[in-house]
Amino acid sequence: MKAFGADIDPPCFPSTAMSVGSQTSPTSPISHTVRANLELKPTSEASSPPAVKSPRPVRGKAKLSSPTKKEAEEGKSPCDKATEALKVERPVSSKSPLKGGGSKAKKAKHASLLEPLQEGEELTDKTGKKWKLVKLIGQSPTDLLYEVAQPRSKEADHVLKLGAKDGKIFTEQNFLQRAAKSASVEKWIKQNKMDFLGIPNCVGFGLHADSYRFLVFPNMGSSLQSVMEEGNKLLSEEAVLQLACRLLDVLEFIHSNEYVHADINAENVYIKAGQRSQVYLVGYCHAVRYCPGGQHVEYRENSRMPHEGAIELISLDAHNGAAPSRRSDLQSLGYCMLMWHTGTLPWLDLAQPEQVATQKRRYVDDVKALLSFCFGKRKVPGAFQSFLTAVMALQYDEEPNYSELKAELSAALQQLGGSVDQPLNISM
Repeated sequence: MKAFGADIDPPCFPSTAMSVGSQTSPTSPISHTVRANLELKPTSEASSPPAVKSPRPVRGKAKLSSPTKKEAEEGKSPCDKATEALKVERPVSSKSPLKGGGSKAKKAKHASLLEPLQEGEELTDKTGKKWKLVKLIGQSPTDLLYEVAQPRSKEADHVLKLGAKDGKIFTEQNFLQRAAKSASVEKWIKQNKMDFLGIPNCVGFGLHADSYRFLVFPNMGSSLQSVMEEGNKLLSEEAVLQLACRLLDVLEFIHSNEYVHADINAENVYIKAGQRSQVYLVGYCHAVRYCPGGQHVEYRENSRMPHEGAIELISLDAHNGAAPSRRSDLQSLGYCMLMWHTGTLPWLDLAQPEQVATQKRRYVDDVKALLSFCFGKRKVPGAFQSFLTAVMALQYDEEPNYSELKAELSAALQQLGGSVDQPLNISM
């Protein structure tokens, strides 16, 4: 949407894996990412839930086998093993497909592998509501993003994410329906006396023409990635602390519902220009149930495709092919904080995922050295050091102390004269 709307990261390139909407741009210090793509063919609708893996859909009539009930619940696909052999390197997108007035799709250098639909065409969601495709605003090899409006409306104030019926978009839909219902979000907000929680509100979903699946979201503004690339590239300490506090709120909610995000990066963070105190975490195409039925999954390396997600920011668990856990999300958030404020990480210029993993293994037990590399001769903020030290020490199945982590970040923020409730200290 990066007006996503989907619970869930303009034009993306074939080497891009888009969550909510990602657009590719030349590589920058905030960019290098590696995604894994699997080429599968769309299938006709079956009575059982669709398979999850189909990041690179192609046209054809071959059918995918449907996942078992257990696989569907855990976000697994019968094709998971086949994906392990495929890795594609891609730069991060620069513009937000969900942002009003963002880059036009015609500027994309590479076409999506998904057949676009004609602007003006109407799609009907499961409730019977129609959505008119107004303009193609973003594309990746696996997804297309459109500004949409209801037929009689003059305003295109929603975004529709279109993907292959059996692709990763199903994982995202599954998460939204299971763990991010608006009633659950509102209940959480009231129970915790919060003013806002940045979970995207999916207002419509459905199938189209036997080959497509779509999700509809309100326009949620601009991706942090596009804001940084259009502005000063780096964020102030105050802005990073504000973002971290807001994202911790979202992660605590997600984790309490047995899911982890597994792909935290600037493309999956959205901010509205007029409501800069509201931060959304989108892009749930990699979301995984880490605790199905209340039972934490066991740590097993190579049980999933390794290195899945934004390579420079994913956790060591993801590099090792283990199912991501709560600590995985918090490690990624720590890497993001460093990236957004300093613009660098020790492994940023490494091309091979395993090389990146080796460097992360080196620094996970030496946070002081990691901070020294990123900050150089500058003073290291105490909040960064305490947060990273805490999250890097978490055990695989350990529950983080979200309140304590947020309290330390909030205290540091107050010392800088800011607060979590204030608009983000970011120019938009």
